[in-house]
Amino acid sequence: MRKSLIWIVPLMLVTAAVAGELEIGSDIPMADVKMVDVSGKKVSLNDAVGENGLLVVFSCNTCPWVDAWEDRYISVSKLSQKKGVGMIAINPNQGSRKKGDGMEDMQARAKKAKYDFYYTLDKESKLASAFGASKTPHIYLFNNKGTLVYRGAIDDNARRPKKVENPYLMDAINAMVAGEKITTASTKALGCGIKYASNK
Repeated sequence: MRKSLIWIVPLMLVTAAVAGELEIGSDIPMADVKMVDVSGKKVSLNDAVGENGLLVVFSCNTCPWVDAWEDRYISVSKLSQKKGVGMIAINPNQGSRKKGDGMEDMQARAKKAKYDFYYTLDKESKLASAFGASKTPHIYLFNNKGTLVYRGAIDDNARRPKKVENPYLMDAINAMVAGEKITTASTKALGCGIKYASNK
């Protein structure tokens, strides 16, 4: 019983500070805002954009849902690189910087998990708020015009990769780059509530 609560309780930790979630068809918000990457370099969403678009992943170090999906971060990154889509992970957990979500923690995580994409710190959760993001992980995919074409979850089975029936994100990337209609453009993001500054 206790183990299952690890997955249930974080879903309740969503602060009312978040406005409505970014709508499909919206432009990339706050695209020029510089954030510090684990490399020490300052980058913006515009810096991360690839020839065919941009994948934004709100993530963190302290969520079991991120732990479960993290192996697919690497698979998605490889597909994105192949398809000319930039990828950036953003840690918005301002309320837990001293509890595992600080820059040193992020650098250690990126090294251990062998991230080959940007992993930046969202100071004061400003980008997460602009996106209306509420969970980690929370996915936003933009095309080469900077238009949101998919948002939500990576796939339909966080804990059992081999049981995935709907790889929503990968399907969306493939369809977007091929110029085809994305069958499922929006799904429910599942994960831990983002720890905004007011939710310490």
